[in-house]
Amino acid sequence: MAAAALLLARTVYAFNWYNIGGVLPALGRDLPATTFELGVVLGAFLLGAAVFQLPAGVASLRWGNRAVSIFALFLMGSFAFASAFSPNWYVLAGLRFGAGAGAAFFFAPALGLVTSYFPVGTRGPIIGLYNAGFAVGSAVGLFGGALVGAAFGWPATLIVGGAGLLAMAVVAPFALPRTEAVSEHRGLRPLWDAATPVLRSRSIWALSLSTSGLWAAFFIVPQYFVAFASQAHSAWPIALAAALPTVMIILEVPGGPVGGWLGERTGEMKGLLLLWGATTGVAVFFIPLVSILGLVPLFVLLGFADGVVFAVLYLLPSYLPESRGETLALGLAFLNSIQIFLGSGLAIAFGYLAGTIGYTGAWWFAAAVALGPLPLLAWVSGRRGPTRAPAVLPPSAPRAVRAPNRPG
Repeated sequence: MAAAALLLARTVYAFNWYNIGGVLPALGRDLPATTFELGVVLGAFLLGAAVFQLPAGVASLRWGNRAVSIFALFLMGSFAFASAFSPNWYVLAGLRFGAGAGAAFFFAPALGLVTSYFPVGTRGPIIGLYNAGFAVGSAVGLFGGALVGAAFGWPATLIVGGAGLLAMAVVAPFALPRTEAVSEHRGLRPLWDAATPVLRSRSIWALSLSTSGLWAAFFIVPQYFVAFASQAHSAWPIALAAALPTVMIILEVPGGPVGGWLGERTGEMKGLLLLWGATTGVAVFFIPLVSILGLVPLFVLLGFADGVVFAVLYLLPSYLPESRGETLALGLAFLNSIQIFLGSGLAIAFGYLAGTIGYTGAWWFAAAVALGPLPLLAWVSGRRGPTRAPAVLPPSAPRAVRAPNRPG
């Protein structure tokens, strides 16, 4: 029941990331807004998602993952629903910033719930399914959102997304059992003491920086490929150009559970990240060099790699001594905030390069930023943690040192 609720919530959450992309032309016409102003609207959501990652992690320490996840569904749903009534583009940008903040408060605490509901050795495939839900929601949001917008207008697309989140906020308290014992009187000093090892963690910093280029590459490919194809393959119908990144999104669905399964069965998860990260960089390098016969398997490979990479990426911190148990949400939030900030900047740089030196050089730039930071994985402690999940200590209790099953 809990796994199904989290998967459904993750899917509806992802719908609200991408549904606005399906109605951008209508938004530009009706509000009205230029291409640059619509870019500000899209960027406002990412900014909200990045800025509030760390506050979300701290809130989960203070009030628990379950309470923060339910609050996030209500917060994101309220802003997403209200955005349907925006009178102009800058009000819409402000409301999308609020929706992004709600997204930040859901992401890491909900993943923290997965580790509290499922014991060591079983959570990997669940995390993979959780990420697969994002792929499904993204695809439905983009194409379903476009269909709803074409039939009923762009406000209907945003209303559907917001209403779905608000409905999940009503259902979640009944579907997500209470498993945490978090003091309501936890002070600032205990919160700081709990957060400091995470914020200073060499492994989490290295994991974040080494994979930020991969985050950018996986974001760039579906966002820019249609525009690239319109120049490099001008004879293609738009449906063919859009079908290839859609294939990529769909292949994330099996990639996630497989990645989680592999992650649970290897002692060095950073080796999986290195393997599939290097594969991604090489595949991106060849995008401007191959024909349609080569692009189809290339996008299949990229989609599967996307699912594997992010399943392992979100599983590994649950085994690090400094970010397992009650501090996992903060560790994941810290990881995600760095990736969004750096990855978004790299995506902007890709667009600039595509407009100045051309798409071939831009794709090679994307390949380089995916591959270049991967050696930093050497600084990550990628070994498995204890054979059973550590008990969550009461906030007032001293932190005992636990002996791990394996060193590191």
